[in-house]
Amino acid sequence: MGETHEPSYGPGHSPGEPEEAWYNRSFGKDYLLVYKHRDKAGAYEEVRAMVGWLSLPQGAKVLDLCCGMGRHAMALRDFGYDVTGMDLSKTLLAEAIRHDDGGQEGRRVNWIRGDMRQVPLTGPFDAVVNLFTSFGYFDHHEENARVLMEIARLLHAKGRWIIDFLNPAYVRETLVPHSVRADGITQIEEIRTIAAGYVRKSIILREPGSKERRYEEKVRLYELDDFKRMLKEAGLVLDAVYGGPDQTAYDRLRSPRMIMIGHKQAE
Repeated sequence: MGETHEPSYGPGHSPGEPEEAWYNRSFGKDYLLVYKHRDKAGAYEEVRAMVGWLSLPQGAKVLDLCCGMGRHAMALRDFGYDVTGMDLSKTLLAEAIRHDDGGQEGRRVNWIRGDMRQVPLTGPFDAVVNLFTSFGYFDHHEENARVLMEIARLLHAKGRWIIDFLNPAYVRETLVPHSVRADGITQIEEIRTIAAGYVRKSIILREPGSKERRYEEKVRLYELDDFKRMLKEAGLVLDAVYGGPDQTAYDRLRSPRMIMIGHKQAE
């Protein structure tokens, strides 16, 4: 691990799935513009807390499942882990590779393309992390639950896991229905709604003389009790829940996030 400079390509989408599923469109070049404010420094601070939660030795094998632009994967690498970053988006993986300088020890992350429902890896890993609400993307509950099954499959006995998810009650209370901002000549309009158990975001990009570009995002609003049931079915044990990377206690109504930490159940 840690030697692949170009991503190897696993399955891009499940058989029979339409190419225009929202996540096949939305994580492209415009995503880099819409979310350019997410910086590497913030990822390092979040990973600093994770290192304590994981309690793993230097050189432990860690999978960042749905790694996006690779901010957390590269931070985990810099903390001494042997890291693999996997994502479905060719664009975001290319961005991760472009910024991966190997760190102080010249050791690159192993970048892999694949679908989190059917990860093209065998493991085993000492830990699997799924960060920044990279869960709940699919229309069918069984598909989302399958992701947890994959995490369990990829972990060695008693391997550690972290899932960093939104807090549904907090989202409902603090949702901003509409916002408009500018980045250079690009106007970015975002419309947020909650319907049918999902939080949804419509993103419209406008530039002078150009046709507007529209994208959709949606995440299923799984509650903590929903996760507890799915984790148990997957053979994953929940050890702790925090309300943020600062390790504050999880409060269902006030915590901005729901960060779950646990281990694989002994067979």
